[in-house]
Formats: sequence, structure tokens, C-alpha cells
Amino acid sequence: MENMLREGERLDVLKRENIQIIQSSAVFSFSLDAVLLADFAELPRVKPAKIVDLCAGNGAVSFLLTGKTKNPIVGVELQDRLVDMARRTVQLNRLEEKVSFLHADVNDVTRFIKPDSVDVITCNPPYFKLTESSFTNELDAFAIARHEIHLTLDQLMKQTSHLLKMKGKAYFVHRPDRLMEILETMRKNRIAPKKLQFIYPKQNKEANMILIEGIKDGKEDGFRVLPPLVVYNEEGEYSQKVKDVLYGEQ
Repeated sequence: MENMLREGERLDVLKRENIQIIQSSAVFSFSLDAVLLADFAELPRVKPAKIVDLCAGNGAVSFLLTGKTKNPIVGVELQDRLVDMARRTVQLNRLEEKVSFLHADVNDVTRFIKPDSVDVITCNPPYFKLTESSFTNELDAFAIARHEIHLTLDQLMKQTSHLLKMKGKAYFVHRPDRLMEILETMRKNRIAPKKLQFIYPKQNKEANMILIEGIKDGKEDGFRVLPPLVVYNEEGEYSQKVKDVLYGEQ
């Protein structure tokens, strides 16, 4: 196992799925947003479906989704180092029949995946708009993962809409301060917002994350706001809900 690791990499475990995942603090490590997104997404368990995870990074969301469906999952990632890590994680866990990774720009994804063919899309996209003050150094892997350097919100929704079948579903994790823009951009690209959940770091703190579901060409009515999810309890430990997501059974 250790000989599958490159310099600066480590093995972590996705506990609920019992999958060892290759990470690197120098390049990319998944965080709670990936775990919550994978839990939030609704996938057909047995019914045949095409499932695509955009902005896949080192594959955390893709791997977490394997416990929810019998269908194979395709992750799409731009950065070759992250694709390499994800593919080695596939080998390490012998998941070749369940997960594969496409080294591609989301803006070119319809060259590889047929338009109007996808049933479910998940995406943990770059959260931050690019400004002149965004960077003090070169554009490293963290910057590309976190800032809209190669993929803006509008481009993401456009490509999501191109890929999805009519009535196909999309699931995103993002930041609350961009909620109005997200809803507007979804609707502009024929994705009807359907479900929203606010994530709070602690009780009495402002939300720092949102999870949102959209349906391509869905009806405008029936929008739901789910109960809030609080990450840490008063003692500073994970809440029971987050423990269930991280360690519990499907």
C-alpha cells in the first residue's frame, strides 16, 4: 500500500464506506463539505442511472457516493495531480467497477459525456470569485480548487444543464453569501431549485455552508427548506447528525 503513495501523500479512511483515500496536505485534502454533499445527494440505489461528480478533486465525493448506489460513478477533475491520486485510490480499494475519473475541464465535458444523458450530478465547486486581491503568489492547486479561475458559477450551471436529462437532478455545496446568485444562475440555466439546507458550525452562529438540490426543467413550485444542520455541539464535538454521516450506517 505504502508504495502507492508519492512524496507528501498520506492515507486517510472514509470510515462509513471503509475506503482508504490518498490525500496530500500540500495539494488537496477533502473536508466536511464533501461528506455532507455526498450524504445530501439522492441517488437511485438499483435503478440504472448515469451519475457524474464534477470538480471531483481527489475523488472524496465520488467514493462516498459508492455506498448509496449500485451504479458506477464518473468523477471529472481538471488537475492532473488530483486525477492521479483519485485513480490510485480506485486501484488501492479495487473499485474499478464502481468509480472512474475523467481528466477534463468541466467547460469541455460534453466532448466526453453525451449531453442530456446524465441522471444525477454532484458538485463541490470553487466557492470564491476571482478578484485582483485573491492571490499573492502563483495559482497553486488550492487556489484552483477554491477560486473561480477555470470555472465560474455561470459556466458550472450551463454545463450541468447541458449534461442532465430532463428531470435529472443536481446537488451542490456552496457558501450562503452567494445563495441569491446561485438560485438566479440555476434558474437561468433551466435548473429549478428544489431543496435547500443551511449548515451551521455551532448553535447561534451564522450559516457557513449551504446544500442545494435542483431539477432540470423542474416545476417552479415546491421549493423546500430543510431543517438546519449544526456541525458542532456545545462541547465542541461533532453533533449526532454529523457523527451519523461520518461513521454511521447507510
